[in-house]
Amino acid sequence: MARQSLSANEKLFNDEPPPEGGWKGLARLLEAITPSVDTDIPLTPSQITSRISAMIDRGEAREALQIIDKRAAQLDAQADLGSDVQLMFLRGRALAALGRQAEAIELYLTMTTLYPELPEPWNNLASEYVKQGKLEMAQDALAMALSANPNYATARANMGDVQLMLARQSFQSAAQLGIGDAGGKAQATAELLNNNR
Repeated sequence: MARQSLSANEKLFNDEPPPEGGWKGLARLLEAITPSVDTDIPLTPSQITSRISAMIDRGEAREALQIIDKRAAQLDAQADLGSDVQLMFLRGRALAALGRQAEAIELYLTMTTLYPELPEPWNNLASEYVKQGKLEMAQDALAMALSANPNYATARANMGDVQLMLARQSFQSAAQLGIGDAGGKAQATAELLNNNR
């Protein structure tokens, strides 16, 4: 993917300055002695990722992806060693939110190869597999997330959902093969899943 060339100091977010208030004469004096260079304190990497995450949570995935691209270009311009794992993860979330599942899956697979000890990419990979109906693959990805962190509550809950989905499929198949009470169990499992959303 071609990235635009950005300076390391270019702003990621176009926040409006707070409105001025107070005495006009003092405001003019302060304006006259204001330095001509940008004295804004840059956001920390943690603040940047928090703001991008909030944008995705608010449904602003397209805008978040633009900010992610700008930030990646800044990091490239700084010639930092390594990569920003949080930025990679947020890119995956933004791609998934935009319905670009194939790209999100590819990115999460890359992350699980490079950083297998992180449970979050495994969990999000599983989520994308569920959207595609690939429940066994989702279960495997969640098993890896829980292997990386057995106490990762989100992955644990998602594993329960995937296991319920698999159980519903098994009961439906059993019902089609003539097992009498399997249809009722499939319906009960479906109700559990619907109540869980």
